[in-house]
Amino acid sequence: MRKGALPRFLLLVFAWLFLSFIVWRVAAPFLVWPVTLLSQAFSAIFLSDLVNGVEQQGSAIIFLTSLRPAQATTTVASTGLLTVEVDTLIYTFGLPLLAALTLAARQPRPLRKLGFAYAALLPLETWSIVAQFLKDVAITAGAGVASQTGFTAWQREVIAFAYQFGALILPTVGPAVVWVLAHRRFLERLSGRFETRSATPQA
Repeated sequence: MRKGALPRFLLLVFAWLFLSFIVWRVAAPFLVWPVTLLSQAFSAIFLSDLVNGVEQQGSAIIFLTSLRPAQATTTVASTGLLTVEVDTLIYTFGLPLLAALTLAARQPRPLRKLGFAYAALLPLETWSIVAQFLKDVAITAGAGVASQTGFTAWQREVIAFAYQFGALILPTVGPAVVWVLAHRRFLERLSGRFETRSATPQA
C-alpha cells in the first residue's frame, strides 16, 4: 500500500460517513423493514403467548402484547392491552459507519459487500430489539406486568444480560467485525505496509 494510504482512507471514511448517516436516517423505515419481519417471525415462534403482533411505524417497531397494564407506565392500545415501542435507530447506527468503511476501502464490488454486510447485521439488530422488548415487559414495566409474563428469576437475569449485550456490544462491535471479515485482504496489505516501514532502518 502506498505511503499516505492510511490518511487518505481515514479522510474518505469521514467523507462517506456524513453522506451515509443522511441516507441511513432518511431510509430508516425501509432499512428496518426486514428487521420487523424477523422480529415478527421470532415472536410468532417463541413469544406467541406474549405477543399478538408486531407492527412498524416509521423507524419504530411496536410489539402488540397480550398483557394487561398494571399502571399507566407503558403505552396502552385501544384494546386495553400493552404495546411496547422500540426505537430501532438505537440499534442500527452502526450501519452507516459500516457503509462508510466499505466505500472508503475502494475494494472490488463494494455494493455487493455492503449488501452481504447489511444482511449479516439483520439478526444482530433483531436480537437487540427483541431483547429490549423482553426487558421492558419482564423488568422495566414493574411487578404487575412482569408477573403476567411468567418469567422466573433466572429467566429475567438472562433477559437482562441479553439486553445489555444487545444494547452495548452488538450495535458497535457487530458492524466492526463484519467489516473486518469482509476486508481481510485490505487490512493485510495495510498492516504489511506498516511492517515494512517499521523494519526500514533509520538514517
